[in-house]
Amino acid sequence: MSRPITFVTGNAKKLEEMLTILGLNFPRQVISKKLDLPELQGEIDEICRKKAETAYELVGGPVLVEDACLCFNALNGLPGPYIKWFLEKVGPEGLNSMLQGFEDKSSQAVCTYAYHPGDRGAEVILFQGRTDGEIVLPRGPRDFGWDCCFQPQGYSQTYAELAKAEKNRISHRFKAIEKLKEFFHNST
Repeated sequence: MSRPITFVTGNAKKLEEMLTILGLNFPRQVISKKLDLPELQGEIDEICRKKAETAYELVGGPVLVEDACLCFNALNGLPGPYIKWFLEKVGPEGLNSMLQGFEDKSSQAVCTYAYHPGDRGAEVILFQGRTDGEIVLPRGPRDFGWDCCFQPQGYSQTYAELAKAEKNRISHRFKAIEKLKEFFHNST
């Protein structure tokens, strides 16, 4: 019997969205645990691998961690993995203001899940989803990070304004979870 996978997060909204997208027919049991993992610096993939390795050391079994990034094309991918800190300091309006002097408001929402199988020396496996969009003045509810200022390409609404079911069909998180599901369905 397979050991449960511990999804390490302290963000209730991330957990809710992940479980909704994952669905009921996922072949492994997923439990969640809030752990204080260090906020690392580096490139997206490197940060995710290190977070998964750290989570594995703390949990001692299979773990899944998630990192969401918001990459502004005009700023060569920044704030990227540092979006949490930028959002805390300047808020959604400040994110929009950061691009005030640029014609290019395009951005990419990036979600990366890192899975550590729970065996010493095992390789971390990454599943990444990306959604193109643009940074706009905040619109809609402000209850989930930068959703109120990210408008996905082809839509006239921000993530925050979209119905949850619609967002969950197009989001960066959805795209990453689809890859994760495919991996587990093909390996069981």
